[in-house]
Amino acid sequence: MEPADRPGTACHETIYGALYALPRGELRKELLSALRQGRQNRRPRSRGTDRRGFVTDDIRIAQRPEDVAARLIPGHWEGDLIKGAANRSAVGTLVERTSRLVLLARMDALDAETTRCAFERSFENVPEALRKTLTYDRGTEMARHAQLTQNTGIQVYFADPYSPWQRGSNENANGLIRQYLPKGTDLGGHTQDELNEIAERLNNRPRKVLDFETPNEVFARLVAQAQADGQPCCASG
Repeated sequence: MEPADRPGTACHETIYGALYALPRGELRKELLSALRQGRQNRRPRSRGTDRRGFVTDDIRIAQRPEDVAARLIPGHWEGDLIKGAANRSAVGTLVERTSRLVLLARMDALDAETTRCAFERSFENVPEALRKTLTYDRGTEMARHAQLTQNTGIQVYFADPYSPWQRGSNENANGLIRQYLPKGTDLGGHTQDELNEIAERLNNRPRKVLDFETPNEVFARLVAQAQADGQPCCASG
């Protein structure tokens, strides 16, 4: 088939660019509302220079093991906070990159110590062999990352400033989580049991990217494989 005869294709950036370039009106509003995130305005891919000093050169994403990007080795996670109304409440979100398993952590506050404790509790039930790395954005709530590493064994790396696509699994999961925890609502009223139920619904949802297996099914297989390989699977600390 000659190139001119091939069916046309467009990358996702071209499609998004065309949608957000539409003039304001009902058609634009209707099309953008159909997107998973439903944003009426697109966030810029770069917003300047980050000045958060706790992110040193040795823990930037460029130093993360290269095999993390391939998703072939399990145990690598992405993390974030989703914020409630007026940024006064939050829920911690964690996603395992290979299985897309979601963990949700109740937050009593938005400071670094609360975040550390909440994520440590989340990782308590994750086998040690599947706690390798955590990639996070540069929010100051992760300033206690060194203690998190010491207590859980998971090495924390930080994405480049304003680069959410470097944590694409987490960004996608946050969009799914928002179906249950809408923007503009108070997230502080949810118990951990309620958040676990939301995570369980997501983890039992077949995913195309997993050949229509569920995250729970894939994660269970990863745990079994780690045990068969003789890797430590008990929680530490």
